[in-house]
Amino acid sequence: MTSTCNPYPAIHPPTRFSHIVLAHFVFILLFSSMTSLSANAQEPVDAEVSVSPHPWEEVQDNINIAFGRVVNFIAPVLFFEVGMGAAQKTVGDKQIDQPRAIPLIILILVTGGVFFTFFLGWVNIRLLKHAVSVVRGKFDNPDDEGEISHFRALTSALSATVGLGNIAGVAVAISLGGAGAVFWMWLTAVFGMSLKFTSCTMAQLYRRIKPDGSVLGGPMVYLDDGIREQAPGLAPLGRLLAIVFSFFCIMGAIGGGNLFQANQTYKIIEEQYIQATGSTDSPAMLAWIVGIVLAGLAGIVIIGGIKRIGEVTSRMVPLMCGFYCLVCLVLIFSNFTAVPKLIWGIFTEAFNAKAVYGGFLGVLIQGMKRAAFSNEAGLGSAAIAHAAAKTKEPVREGIVAMLGPFIDTIIVCTMTALAILITQSHTQDGLGGVELTRHAFSQMPGFLGNISPWFLCLAVFIFAFSTIISWCYYGERSAEYLLGESGILPFRVFYCIIIILGPLVSLSSVVDFADMMMLSMVFPNIIGLLILSPLIRSHVRGYIGRLKSGDIKPVGPPG
Repeated sequence: MTSTCNPYPAIHPPTRFSHIVLAHFVFILLFSSMTSLSANAQEPVDAEVSVSPHPWEEVQDNINIAFGRVVNFIAPVLFFEVGMGAAQKTVGDKQIDQPRAIPLIILILVTGGVFFTFFLGWVNIRLLKHAVSVVRGKFDNPDDEGEISHFRALTSALSATVGLGNIAGVAVAISLGGAGAVFWMWLTAVFGMSLKFTSCTMAQLYRRIKPDGSVLGGPMVYLDDGIREQAPGLAPLGRLLAIVFSFFCIMGAIGGGNLFQANQTYKIIEEQYIQATGSTDSPAMLAWIVGIVLAGLAGIVIIGGIKRIGEVTSRMVPLMCGFYCLVCLVLIFSNFTAVPKLIWGIFTEAFNAKAVYGGFLGVLIQGMKRAAFSNEAGLGSAAIAHAAAKTKEPVREGIVAMLGPFIDTIIVCTMTALAILITQSHTQDGLGGVELTRHAFSQMPGFLGNISPWFLCLAVFIFAFSTIISWCYYGERSAEYLLGESGILPFRVFYCIIIILGPLVSLSSVVDFADMMMLSMVFPNIIGLLILSPLIRSHVRGYIGRLKSGDIKPVGPPG
């Protein structure tokens, strides 16, 4: 087994097969892009009414058209929807049936979480208290192999998940699904804890430690090495799953972890600037300034690898999450008398057939969607960071990792949801996404209502920045798996350039592409985890048995 117990597992060089598969993926994307550009160039133009666009606007349009073609080409396969009945909808004086469907990818995420929760005996609940003890350092051993502590591994993974999904994604769920969507977000997060535990345990079981002590781990490694060892007859399938996962991870890092974060950071800064100055537009250089500052800060951190990322996020993430939740609590407690009724509404509307967005099925789907997008449980991305943790107990790191969905969704997302619901911001017409959260923050009592939108702007910047640096690490590990160490530096340079471009381009289709790539990581990851599930359960039972017998004892300083 290629585990932390072995002195130095061999680093398998990239094969011709991986290069061929990667080349096919790139060819499909380029072909679709060129086709869209050609089609756009051949469209007839009305000479009397056409206005020559600014060169940069033309570039934006071409980018959107190119990515739109790609999205339309692969969406029917990757985001195939499964029908879930119909809901009654009033149109004029008539009641009509409105079909409800759930993307297959979300259904796989939820069913995967339910399966591993029961298969592993509700480890997400039974070991929750133990997880807190491990994060506090009671079981840390500095002599264990790895690069970062349990706590820094957790904050590094959280920095990629706690972000715009917690601020804007929750608002979308409530605006479409009402208060009941929050309940389904909670439930999905509970089952998501089991998925994250499973993938991060496997990332520790199969990780490649190099002579300099750096680590290559994550789904691409355990899908390859783990399946080859546990099911030799399926070794080619494991290799293919690892390559597909790596490709999706790289594309997801560039799109969702980079372009989207940089663009949305600029958007909220631009809107806050316009609101503060009363102007109708922002300075032309503002987009360049935001992009260059983000790229410069990210580059400084990225160069240091996971140790520098862990060092930065271990300070940034707890502070920002704590401060963000504190602001939400001030807003909530200023309307404290409404809280009991609000909590009751979350539970009752979760099963209310007349709830917003077409009844029970619509509320359930919205809650599951936003929780899956927010905490990334099942994607396998967090396993790349947790693979670098210092430990000789793979299950222990999985236990730490399962705190991620709890913190991300149960705590941070709940704070946003309560702030929106208690101020009734979701009932405002014409508001969506982060605008709902901004409206809720503006309802703060006294002068806090004037400064809280600025705080939200700062929170978005920091959350986006932390997401950018963590997803760079995920992408470069995937690039290293496919291309060897020679692929790390080019990826870092390209990644930083993309950060600069993020605020400058329109991302309507690029965002759809990025979400698709990130969620598509679920397919190879969960297929592989199901193949390896007997191995996971045996390690879980062994660890719990030793923990109960007293063989596993704290070694770190008391918490």
